[in-house]
Amino acid sequence: MKKAEIVTDQHFLLAETDPRIFGSFIEQLGRAVYGGIYQPGSPLADEEGMRRDVLELVRQLRVPVVRYPGGNFVSGYHWEDGVGPREQRPARPDLAWQVIETNAFGLNEFVSWAKKADTQVMMAVNLGTRGPEDAKNLLEYCNFQGGTYYSDLRKQHGFAQPHGIRLWCLGNEMDGTWQMGHKTAEEYGRTAAEAGRLMKMLDPSIETVACGSSNLGMDTFGTWEETVLDACYDQVDYLSLHQYYGNYQGDSADFLASSVGMDEFISSVVSICDCVKAKKRKQKKIHLSFDEWNVWYHSREADEKLPRWGTAPHQLEDVYNFEDALLVGSMLITLLRHADRVKIACLAQLVNVIAPIMTSDTGAWRQTIFYPFWYTSRYGRGTVLQTLVQSPVYESKSYGTAPYLDAVLVWNREQEELTLFAVNKSLEEDLEVSCDLRQFAGYRMVEHQVLAHPDLKAVNTEENPDEVIPAAGENASLRDGRLTAVLGKHSWQMIRMGKPQEG
Repeated sequence: MKKAEIVTDQHFLLAETDPRIFGSFIEQLGRAVYGGIYQPGSPLADEEGMRRDVLELVRQLRVPVVRYPGGNFVSGYHWEDGVGPREQRPARPDLAWQVIETNAFGLNEFVSWAKKADTQVMMAVNLGTRGPEDAKNLLEYCNFQGGTYYSDLRKQHGFAQPHGIRLWCLGNEMDGTWQMGHKTAEEYGRTAAEAGRLMKMLDPSIETVACGSSNLGMDTFGTWEETVLDACYDQVDYLSLHQYYGNYQGDSADFLASSVGMDEFISSVVSICDCVKAKKRKQKKIHLSFDEWNVWYHSREADEKLPRWGTAPHQLEDVYNFEDALLVGSMLITLLRHADRVKIACLAQLVNVIAPIMTSDTGAWRQTIFYPFWYTSRYGRGTVLQTLVQSPVYESKSYGTAPYLDAVLVWNREQEELTLFAVNKSLEEDLEVSCDLRQFAGYRMVEHQVLAHPDLKAVNTEENPDEVIPAAGENASLRDGRLTAVLGKHSWQMIRMGKPQEG
């Protein structure tokens, strides 16, 4: 059996977790909205057409912010099409996904849904086919109290009070040649600077997110980030990152090493942000918004066969297996290990479209990736400790040296709880893990959850929704301040420790 050690110190603190690191994403794409969060006429929907079963599962995930309405969709979107009386809303061809958008669901419906889901809206503006003026108008509609054209229009639409949206994405993936209104770094940087400037003149309380490069594989990566920040550094608060991972070659060990690539990606973007900060001699630090991340590859072949110009087709509907859940658990650990700079992150997406939640006309169920997100969102809030992992390693084809153990410790000082999230990536062997926690005097074992399955390809379906679910662990103990645990091969684990509560 391999052995690993975790070294930590309660005085070596990385950062407080920003709850928005557990955000998600809903795009007007596939069945994310229509048949996902919204299905009027369904016996499962409420009086506004919102799926009650989906709302319950979203509330379980404790998602603090949801990015909307895109994604590629936003780069050609006229938000005005989706407000006001439904019978007056025009249907439009969506060039991004080659479908017809009915606009039966729009901004105000999403704001209403977000309130029911106990979440906040992260709004994206169209800087592809539109620009700063339209972004300002949308902000006025959403946030201005009244007495102006767009704020009064909102009132006419039945929303007397402002929506109060505080977080705004300045476009989406603008270096992507697939993007409507694709721009060079210089073009986008100037556009983002002007959009951010106008929007903050109208509402100084908002925060803005500039587009980073669309993914790590782009030829523009690196130079794009530097050029964009050179142009809009003073007008933005965050820089976005997007990255998806897939097991295209059927190499599970290499696939599970993808979190190494994610870690290096984050570190690279941090370096670029700090380089521009130093070059400009600024006090302000640009933080990161990793507002699209997930596993995405299962549905690509099927999506290529979809007929064009349908309405709400079964698009990007990855059915996630057990090994996908392991990687999602590792990616959440990676995000926490960068909590000093990653303040926002959005699992893309939330319902049906590359999502932890799936629906049919008869119900909703949790995919395998639901569970690591659920537990990490619930117990990963607090202070992230500097977590040194001393683990045996293996060589992956795509990412080089990868540790078998991914782990991070989060300390909730108010609740006097300490939580370890860990993944054993070994496909063959259990892993014995130890950690000296004598500084946390009086702490005891509270809960041990394990997500494990003998078949890496096992999935959850509507007929069998509990094929891959967590179970209570039996191989962890905390004695005399020393934590020891045996992590089964290819498993995700959460070990919660704390002081007994009085009374």
